[in-house]
Amino acid sequence: MSFILLDESGDLGFDFSKKGTTNYFLITFLFTSNKRAVEKCVERTYLTLRKKFKRKGGILHAYKEKPVTRRRFFRYLLEKDCKVLTVYLNKKKVYTKLQNEKPVVYNYVTNILLDRIFSKKLVPLDQKIELIASKKETNKFLNENFKNYLRLQVRNIHKIDLEISIKTPFEERALQGVDFVSWAIFRKYEFADDTYYKLIKEKIVEESPLFP
Repeated sequence: MSFILLDESGDLGFDFSKKGTTNYFLITFLFTSNKRAVEKCVERTYLTLRKKFKRKGGILHAYKEKPVTRRRFFRYLLEKDCKVLTVYLNKKKVYTKLQNEKPVVYNYVTNILLDRIFSKKLVPLDQKIELIASKKETNKFLNENFKNYLRLQVRNIHKIDLEISIKTPFEERALQGVDFVSWAIFRKYEFADDTYYKLIKEKIVEESPLFP
């Protein structure tokens, strides 16, 4: 069985005069046949924090952690059999008519990534495949629309029945792993900081702009 873990970085706001609005938005896939291996990277990293700082809560967030924690996690991840695929979006190049259709843009970008991963056969297509997305949206209708849209696209184009679930990083620890990866790539574009990107670059099989 193959697992595709999905997370995003940045936001889909287009009011650039508003504080906190990002210039870039990206969606990242971390895919592996051994989800438990990614979970163990998270658990090992967190265990160090719990022992040293008596930390509670059980959740790692890349943007909140100290540099030593981030480096430790990436060192663990490099030992695992997993790959990364990402699409980044310079929001200033997004067509005006799409700027008010955030769910449409999100679904569209995710589908592009799925199309690439299946077209290039980056995961075995003769095995069961599950996409696990990090839960950002609380609207049940939008979540169901996301799942139904992707299932239909994948089934029609690639003849694959894709299992899709949306979970929180607490429910699915492996999502904390893709959070670190997505955050590292995002910093390269948003802040011209490739410090952490370089730590996981060898795992990236494709990194493409949506609107060049």
